[in-house]
Amino acid sequence: MSFVSPLFLWYFMPALLLALLVLPRTWRNGIIAVASLFFYASGAGAFTLLLLTCMVVNFLVGRALEPTAWGMKPKQRRKLLIAVICFDVAILVIWKYAGFATEQLDFFAKLFGGDFPVVHLALPIGISFFTFHHISYVVDIHRGERPALRNPVSFVTYIAMFPQLVAGPIVRYREIADQLPQTRSHRIDDIAAGFPRFALGLCKKTIVADSLNPMVEACFGTPNGTMSFGIAWLGAVGYTLQLYFDFSGYSDMAIGLGRMLGFRLPENFARPYSSVTVTEFWRRWHMSLSRWFRDYVYIPLGGNRRGAAKTYRNLCIVFVLTGFWHGANWTFLVWGCYHGALLIVERAFRLDETPARRPARIARRTLTLVLVVVGWVFFRSPDIGHALTMIGHLFLPDFSGLTDVVNAALTNQRLVILLAALIVVLLPAHPVTGPLLESSRGRAATGLRVGIMTAGLAYAAILVANGTFSPFLYYQF
Repeated sequence: MSFVSPLFLWYFMPALLLALLVLPRTWRNGIIAVASLFFYASGAGAFTLLLLTCMVVNFLVGRALEPTAWGMKPKQRRKLLIAVICFDVAILVIWKYAGFATEQLDFFAKLFGGDFPVVHLALPIGISFFTFHHISYVVDIHRGERPALRNPVSFVTYIAMFPQLVAGPIVRYREIADQLPQTRSHRIDDIAAGFPRFALGLCKKTIVADSLNPMVEACFGTPNGTMSFGIAWLGAVGYTLQLYFDFSGYSDMAIGLGRMLGFRLPENFARPYSSVTVTEFWRRWHMSLSRWFRDYVYIPLGGNRRGAAKTYRNLCIVFVLTGFWHGANWTFLVWGCYHGALLIVERAFRLDETPARRPARIARRTLTLVLVVVGWVFFRSPDIGHALTMIGHLFLPDFSGLTDVVNAALTNQRLVILLAALIVVLLPAHPVTGPLLESSRGRAATGLRVGIMTAGLAYAAILVANGTFSPFLYYQF
C-alpha cells in the first residue's frame, strides 16, 4: 500500500483517523500498532514475520540493556549490545547484500573458469529503516539516555509506525520516547495541523516527481552510443528535481501523518539545493540519516576529536556506509565515496564555511549544486560505465540534440513542471516550506495552505484517481 494509492487515501487513512477520534485515547498506540502492521503486511506479505522477529528480539534485549537491569555488569551489557547489533546488521546484510556479494564472487570465479552460486533474495520493504530504528533503540537504552519500553504495544508503535516505517524519516528512539505515553488531548488540532503538511507532500509527489519520471527514464535509458550533451543535462537536472520532490514529498507526508496520529517526527529536508557547501548540503539533505550516522557511527569512532587524519578516516567510513546503505551496487558506493571526498577536501582547505561576501556565496552555491547534480548521476545510473559516459557528456558540449524517445517524453507539460520545479529549488534557504506550512499563522503560510488545500489537492486527487502515480523512489532502499 502506498500513500498515493486510492486504497490508502480514500479508505485506510480516513478509517484510521476516525478510529483515533471516536475511540478512547488510551487505545491510541494499539490502534496505530495494528494499523501499521496491516499497512506493512499489505506490501511486504510474508516478510512481516521477519519484522516481527526482529522486534521481539530487540524488545526483549532492550530490557536487559538498562544500566540497572538484572544486576548485569557493564562488560556483560556491552557484549549483549554488540550481539544484538550484530543480529540486526546480519539481517540487513543477508537480505540486502547477499545477492550482490555472491555476484561478485561469481564474477571472480568465472575469471578462473569456475562458478559460484548466486543468491537471489527479495528485498523486504523498509528493511534499512527498521534496522536503524532497532539499533537506535538498543543503543539509546544502553547509554542510559532513555529507559526501555515495558509495554510491547508501545514498542511496536515506535518501530512499525507506518508513516516512517517504509522510507523514514529515521526516528531515533530518544526523539520519540517521551511521546509514546498515550496522553493526547488535542486530537482534532493535530489532524488540522498535520493534514496540510500531508497534502503538500502529496502535491510534490504526484504533480512534480511523477510528472518528471518518464522524461528521466528516457534520458537515463539512452544507450551510451546516442548519449548527448542535452540528454545528459536534461536527465541529470530532471533526476535531481525528481528525487528531491519525491523524497521530500514522502517526508512531508510522513511528518503530516505522524502529526495527525499525535506524534512529532523529525524534519528530514531544509532546502538542500540552496546549500553553499557540500558540508551544508548534508546538514539539509536526508537530515535524519545524517544525524543517525553522526550519533551512532561518526562520534563513537572519535568524530573530529583525534586529529585530521582520523577525522578524514571517520568521514570515509561514514560515507562508504552511507553509499552502501542505499543499495547493493557499485554506483552507490562510488556516490558515497564521492561525497566523502568532497567533504574531506572542504574540511582540509577550510572551504566548509559560508563565504561572507554575496558574490562568493552565489559562486559557491552554484558550484555545490553542480557537484551534487554530478553525484546524482552515479546514484541513478544502472552501472559505473553508463554514469561515466553521461558525466562525460555533461562537460563535453555537442550539437547532436535529443533522441526521438527523449523528445517524445519531454512534453510541454513536463517542460513547464521542470522549469517551475527548478525555480522552487533555487529559492532562498529560508523559510523551509514544510514547517512554515504546519506551524506558522502568517499571511504567506495561510495563503500557501489555502492554495494547497484547494487547487493543489484537487489536481493531485485527479492524478491519483487516474492511476498516474509511481512508487516512491526510496521504497527500494
